[in-house]
Amino acid sequence: MASSSLACTIGFPTLPHRRRRLSKHPQSHSLPSRQNPIYPSLCSSFSKSLPRLPSLCGAFRPISPIRASASSGGAAAAAAPAAPSSPPWQGAALKPLAATIATGVLLWLVPAPAGVSRNAWQLLAIFLATIVGIITQPLPLGAVALLGLGASVLTKTLPFSAAFSAFGDPIPWLIALAFFFARGFIKTGLGNRVAYQFVSLFGSSSLGLGYSLVFSEALLAPAIPSVSARAGGIFLPIVKSLCVACGSNVGDGTENRLGSWLMLTCFQTSVISSAMFLTAMAANPLSANLTFNTIKQTIGWTDWAVAAIVPGLVSLVVVPLLLYLIYPPTVKSSPDAPKLAREKLEKMGAMTKNEIIMATTLLLTVGLWIFGGTLNVDAVTAAILGLSILLITGVVTWKECLAEAVAWDTLTWFAALIAMAGYLNKYGLISWFSQTVVKIVGGLGLSWQLSFGILVLLYFYSHYFFASGAAHIGAMFTAFLSVASALGTPPLFGAMVLAFLSNLMGGLTHYGIGSAPVFYGANYVPLAKWWGYGFLMSIVNIVIWLGIGGFWWKTIGLW
Repeated sequence: MASSSLACTIGFPTLPHRRRRLSKHPQSHSLPSRQNPIYPSLCSSFSKSLPRLPSLCGAFRPISPIRASASSGGAAAAAAPAAPSSPPWQGAALKPLAATIATGVLLWLVPAPAGVSRNAWQLLAIFLATIVGIITQPLPLGAVALLGLGASVLTKTLPFSAAFSAFGDPIPWLIALAFFFARGFIKTGLGNRVAYQFVSLFGSSSLGLGYSLVFSEALLAPAIPSVSARAGGIFLPIVKSLCVACGSNVGDGTENRLGSWLMLTCFQTSVISSAMFLTAMAANPLSANLTFNTIKQTIGWTDWAVAAIVPGLVSLVVVPLLLYLIYPPTVKSSPDAPKLAREKLEKMGAMTKNEIIMATTLLLTVGLWIFGGTLNVDAVTAAILGLSILLITGVVTWKECLAEAVAWDTLTWFAALIAMAGYLNKYGLISWFSQTVVKIVGGLGLSWQLSFGILVLLYFYSHYFFASGAAHIGAMFTAFLSVASALGTPPLFGAMVLAFLSNLMGGLTHYGIGSAPVFYGANYVPLAKWWGYGFLMSIVNIVIWLGIGGFWWKTIGLW
């Protein structure tokens, strides 16, 4: 009810069946109040887009005796005992389950190529079957991932300790902790307060609201080296609060009003801001280190920023606008919203005690994320410290953390994919793939530009097999850079392009980078659309970074 009244006050109508419960006069439902500040055209366009919902009262209205006797069969039919019916199937969706199992079995039966161990090939079969299951969803994502781990243990492809090893990895836990932070952010009302501030400044249009978040996140990127912490710990709570404040909720048909576009936009731009600075993603220094080890050239912080600033800014402008055109929010403008948001801020008054605790804890955690390298405190330790403060002060309770089902589900499936992808590398499958690719490309006799273009595409889209940017960089960066250099690509140019793309490729899937599970877990965007728009944005980013970026890099003498 609170979110409904809030949606009305800042310019967005509520669902008809919600208004019906609040009104004693059903006749008034179709008539807008003259005192209602809702923007008229916004109301009319939204009301047309709503599905026609049956009246709850009408659906359960008692049948009068006269109507009952007039019906066919009369009382005799009413007295007849109902035929027994079997309970509906509550297990897995059978067709998606069959497709998932068939994928694994077929690949399992194919002989392993020369140079690939049987264990590696079997694990690839299980991994791809798990990916198919995650896409088709015969069961919830966590259950599918658990089945994949179970299959790997049952077939002796992985020992139990290896299959569940990633549950000790800090990244899945950091993502789960981000959900707990979001709970406190919204529960205390701090989320609404911040959301109203954004609406008051930029809320006259959805696009302006989106750009304000995009560039705020980009400004923080060089200071917070964890995209999981930055996107999940800071921006996800703000985005969720904005969606609720604008009447866009999960599960009631209002996801597309604002939430779907805003969630997808903030995620896709988080990988762009990560590519713009050496310190914006934890694995970027690994790229710089491998570059020095391979070609003996150093990539400094300024070198990275200067090379990335032009294509990065273009991407930050183009991607939100393109998504706005092809996956638009149904609510695009509300001229009265900023004024009404300021009025709501005045009514909220001073910050409450719990808001102050939440804000202080968030500032402490962000401070540790920024200066953690100096203080020898990693991102997940800082997040645990922050959550401990919230638990001790009662701002968030452990019972509420246990009830955060999406957090635990995300922890399960993301850790499972990290484990399987990690052992594909340890079993030698990734190195075999890299060597095979570079031999084939090297033997084509093409110019270095075309050869490098092929290598870039193979490097980029092989990320479908990775659940971590760091794992991908560690497994393939050196091999692809070495071959690119041997084929005539300017070494530093090749290194920096591969380093930038090591961030951008994280936008392909809902598991490819630390910010992906956080935003996907908000459940505003269906999985098929997440992958589809992820692929489309990958093409856009490649064109911008290799096209406009290529001209810029020529100008600054990188090639």
